[in-house]
Amino acid sequence: MTNRSPLDAVHRRLGAKMVPFGGWDMPLEYSGTIDEHLACRSGAVMFDVSHLGTVRLAGSNAYGVLQAALTNDLDKIGPGRAQYTHLLDDADGSVLDDIIVWWHPGEDPVFDVMPNASNTSRVTDAIGGTDITATRAVIAVQGPEARQRVATVFPEAAAVGRFEVASCTWNDAPVIVAGTGYTGEPGIEIAVPADAASSLWEVLGSADIQPAGLGARDTLRLEAGLPLHGQELGPGITPLQAGLSWVVAFDKPEFRGRRALLEERQQGIRRRLRGIATVGRRPPRTGCAVLSGETEIGSVSSGNYSPVLEHGIALAFVDPAVAIGDAVDIDVRGSRLAGTVVKLPFV
Repeated sequence: MTNRSPLDAVHRRLGAKMVPFGGWDMPLEYSGTIDEHLACRSGAVMFDVSHLGTVRLAGSNAYGVLQAALTNDLDKIGPGRAQYTHLLDDADGSVLDDIIVWWHPGEDPVFDVMPNASNTSRVTDAIGGTDITATRAVIAVQGPEARQRVATVFPEAAAVGRFEVASCTWNDAPVIVAGTGYTGEPGIEIAVPADAASSLWEVLGSADIQPAGLGARDTLRLEAGLPLHGQELGPGITPLQAGLSWVVAFDKPEFRGRRALLEERQQGIRRRLRGIATVGRRPPRTGCAVLSGETEIGSVSSGNYSPVLEHGIALAFVDPAVAIGDAVDIDVRGSRLAGTVVKLPFV
């Protein structure tokens, strides 16, 4: 069965190109991926990200359950804050899912754990909680002018700062707003009851916030050097290999996968995620080999054309000895793209 967002009818009315993604029908693009990408980098766009899961944990045990299951340390934040974290395979330390946790404001502990689209059941199996995904929509407003434009129609939401979490109301409906996103730009994400989602989307559109689809979301996150589960994270890929050791609180006494990561840290990683900028407009693609001379030293996990830089960019797992500034080639169907290993983010 294919899931549909509470905003599905809105997307179709706007002429969005719909595609299957993680068990959902979601908009790939409206006016075109490059146009939507550049609108996010220069102004403000809104994405329907209702395909992300929401698993709610509440009560006195919720904090302890999350501390024991997830890699990051909730003691670094507190109520009214959000945190990026990982759920690991206990056997090998690979990333079962990368997650944002929204810690609701207030004295009573309430957490919204936000898994990737296809991983919600995996996360509930690990931490319990209540899957409330079907009860709400999530709208991400992103861009350098995101808060300024939202402030004209929903000032309470616009006031929520980076990685803050706040409870607000929209037309008497309770909403949760977090200063999070997946584009490398400032912005907020708004969890709104399903029956109020369409009216909020329309009002945000009246504030000159352009709809954008999953195509632009992917090129934006790639320019920002952000990982995608299933490509930069997943089976056999640990946070250390992905360059995300800052997500792991090794000083916590226990969490899933801790022993495996400690062993990997002691032995040294066998590969490392790096950014590669290529020459020309032809994009590198997932699975392409990365070469140093005639030696294969890794493979591309994500590649595309950068609308801002106007050349190809790639994330690739390569030999850990490969350093920023090294010249490499990417084999695209038998022809070579010249590239240079660069510091992330690309933009």
